[in-house]
Amino acid sequence: MRSEQETMYREAIIAHLEHIKDKVDSNHEHLKAINGRVRKTEQSLSWIKGIGGTVTFIISALITYFQTNK
Repeated sequence: MRSEQETMYREAIIAHLEHIKDKVDSNHEHLKAINGRVRKTEQSLSWIKGIGGTVTFIISALITYFQTNK
């Protein structure tokens, strides 16, 4: 009797572990997709920052040039 209960318990544990493994694998795949989107967004943000810095530099250089040539 005890052996049968142990076998049922082990089978239940194995079933739960397989379910957990499936969920973890699913989460892992989902995180890969999210990381790809975040990476693309970060690259776009870097481009915007670079363009903003360049425009700011040009505008400040022009303002300085016009103020010194009064």
